[in-house]
Amino acid sequence: MAVVLTVLVLFLAGFVAGFILLVMGAINFDFSNSEIPPGVNQPAKLRSIHIILICTAVVGKILENIGICTQVSFVRYMQGRKTLGADPKLFIKDLWFEKVPVRIYQPKAPSASQRRGVMFFHGGGWVFGSLETHEKLCRFIARESESVVVSVGYRLAPEHKYPAAYEDCLNATEHFLQHLEHYGVDPARVTVCGDSAGGNLAAAVSQTLAGRSDLPRLRAQVLIYPGLQALDFNLPSYHQNRGVPLLFRERAAFYVLQYLNGNATNLEEVLEGSHIPVDMKLNYRKWVSPDNIPEKFKVRGYKPQVLLDCTTEVFEKTKRFCEPTLCPLLAADTIIRQLPESFILTCEYDVLRDDGLLYKKRLEDNGVRVTWYHLEDGFHGIINSFNSDWLSFPAGKRGLDNIV
Repeated sequence: MAVVLTVLVLFLAGFVAGFILLVMGAINFDFSNSEIPPGVNQPAKLRSIHIILICTAVVGKILENIGICTQVSFVRYMQGRKTLGADPKLFIKDLWFEKVPVRIYQPKAPSASQRRGVMFFHGGGWVFGSLETHEKLCRFIARESESVVVSVGYRLAPEHKYPAAYEDCLNATEHFLQHLEHYGVDPARVTVCGDSAGGNLAAAVSQTLAGRSDLPRLRAQVLIYPGLQALDFNLPSYHQNRGVPLLFRERAAFYVLQYLNGNATNLEEVLEGSHIPVDMKLNYRKWVSPDNIPEKFKVRGYKPQVLLDCTTEVFEKTKRFCEPTLCPLLAADTIIRQLPESFILTCEYDVLRDDGLLYKKRLEDNGVRVTWYHLEDGFHGIINSFNSDWLSFPAGKRGLDNIV
């Protein structure tokens, strides 16, 4: 018996030691491949959040390797395990809009008039994120703006590829617009809103509804550091912030490929730009080009890249990147001109910064009023950390206050 216990203890000790070494190795790898820019306030906090995310991913990979669960499902579980209690100022209810799960937040205080309505699409690279991960954010928006907020639990990749997420967000929005009276919402004051991948979905839904005469016209779109194109991962912000947490350049391309194909087979081609034919890239250059980005955003060591052509085989797998419902920056001018007033938030230390800047220019060039708010000390994902106890960032709260 003593021998068995000794062997068991040694085995567990070896497992724990191996686990610790694996985690430490991942953290060390992160330190050598990531960068916290000097312009970020409270850099230790950002590093701490990033280490927590790495450790979660490593544990998930270990569990996947020993056959307990997939890494993706473990990370999703860890992200969504916190549940909040009742809110004294809000009625909160889980519903279904056209087979899509939604969570609706309605202010309890009586209103003399119909309220604003906000359709909210969460971020997470189309792979992660849920009603739970953005619960605090949606509650804050509902309370502070006295709006009815509908958070959409759209289907995620890689299980559900494009256009599943877009279709869920569109169907849920159409349902809400058809039943506004039931929720006491003013048909003239409905907004679509989303962060990161959710900003992509909000932009795509807004474009689809722009020409519809059978539904109330959207009042505005609120795009929080949105990802809006997948043609060029070599724009200035992608190079300047390629190793800045919480979204690396490589991960941005990885996520959009997961959404498109359910895998990241052509990651290297997408990163180097050899996934779209040169003639098509030149055609879209009027919209997707460093030339359309103000010079002040190129001073941090940006070097223009050489255009590379692609093979027919690769393009067959990535050609849907040219569809505006996946990459809204590529929509025709006739659609852009019909879009509602827009709010775009960008962060200086974010690979997606230039997507927002390019869309801002496109909207303004087509006569759409844009309110732009830029966080000089912001990084990707900062808004969702506005109320994360000791890991909060003042810039996140500042950005959220401007959104409200």
